[in-house]
Amino acid sequence: MERYPMLEINLKKLYDNTKIVTKLCYDNGIKVAGIIKGFGGIVEGAEEMAKGGCCQIGSSRIEQLRALKERGCDLPLLLVRIPMMCEIEDVVKYSDISLVSEKETLNLLNKEAKKQKKIYGVVLMYDLGDLREGVFLKEELIQLAKYVEYELNYLYLEGIGTNLSCYGSVAPTTENLSRLATAATEIEEILNRKLNIISGGGTTTLPLMVRGGVPKKINHLRIGEGINNTQDLPLYWDTNIEGLDPDVFILKAQIVELNEKPTYPIGQLMVNAFGDLPHYDDRGIRKRAIIALGNQDLGDSSRLVPRDKNMIVLGASSDHTILDIHDCERQYKLGDIVEFNILYQAMLMTGLSNYVHKKTIRY
Repeated sequence: MERYPMLEINLKKLYDNTKIVTKLCYDNGIKVAGIIKGFGGIVEGAEEMAKGGCCQIGSSRIEQLRALKERGCDLPLLLVRIPMMCEIEDVVKYSDISLVSEKETLNLLNKEAKKQKKIYGVVLMYDLGDLREGVFLKEELIQLAKYVEYELNYLYLEGIGTNLSCYGSVAPTTENLSRLATAATEIEEILNRKLNIISGGGTTTLPLMVRGGVPKKINHLRIGEGINNTQDLPLYWDTNIEGLDPDVFILKAQIVELNEKPTYPIGQLMVNAFGDLPHYDDRGIRKRAIIALGNQDLGDSSRLVPRDKNMIVLGASSDHTILDIHDCERQYKLGDIVEFNILYQAMLMTGLSNYVHKKTIRY
C-alpha cells in the first residue's frame, strides 16, 4: 500500500523541461547550472538535469552535493550558498566550485585545497542591490579578483556572479546586469585572460533573457525553479516558455475527515498556531475536507494549487490542511487522495520533509 502524503516526481518531464531550458539558454550564449535544492537534492532528479544539458549541478547544501559526488556524478558540482567555516573541508572535498564573497573564506578554501592537493574553483559574488550576498563596491570586487589570481595558488578564479530577487526582490534588468558585465570586462583586462563564468542570477533572469535584455557578456545562469516548477514563470513573471510541463512534481494527500461546517470561526478570535490572524469570509455552511498534510510539511498552504479546479484551500495548521469541496463535481470519500500542483516554497519544503514520501516515475 502506498503511503501519504506523497511527492511524486516525474523524471521524464524533468528531463524534457531541462532540455528545453538549456537549449533556449544555449541559443542565447548562456550555460545552465541545474540547481537541485528546490526538491531536496533527490539524486534521480539531479541525474535527469545532468542528462538534460546542464553544465554543472548546484545546491546550497553540501550534503546534497556529497551524495552526488559519492554516486559518481561526472559534472562539476557548484555550491551556491557561501561556504560556512565549519564545512570548508567538505566543501573542497565534495564540490568543485563555490560562490564566495569574503576574503577570509577564500583563505580557508585555499589552505584546505592545498591540504587536499587540488585546485578549487571560486566565483566571486557582486551585490547589485538585492542586498543578499556579494561585494558591494566594484573596486573591492576587482581587488578580490586580483587577490585570488595572484596570491592564492590553490584557488582558480572561475568568474564573477550576482544574485537578484531572492531577498530584496530586485528584478534583473539590462541596467544592473550591465554592471556585472562591465566588472567582468575590467577584471579580464587586468588579469589578461577570459573568465569562464559571468553568472547573471537564476530563474528570475529567464524572462529578461527571453525578451532579449540580458547583456551578451552574461554566459551563465543558475536555474532550478524555471525547470522543475515552471508554473511560477507565468504566474509571477508573465513568461511562457513553449513546451515546459508544470506537472514535474505532484503532491498527493489523503482525506482524513469530511464534514459540513460554518466558514467563519465561532468565538473570540486570537492569533493562530503561527502567530498570525488570518482573514475569514463568512460563506455560510459548506462541505469541506481535511487532509493529513500541514504547514510543517508545506511551509505555507497557500502555495498549494488543487488539480480539482473547484476545490479551494482554506488554510492549514501544522498537521492538517482544510479544503472547501462544496462546489466539486467529484463526490469525495474518506481515504480519497487529493492531488496538487505546488509552487516553489511547497516544493522546497515537501522535498526536504522526512514525513512526505517520495516516488519517482518515468512516463
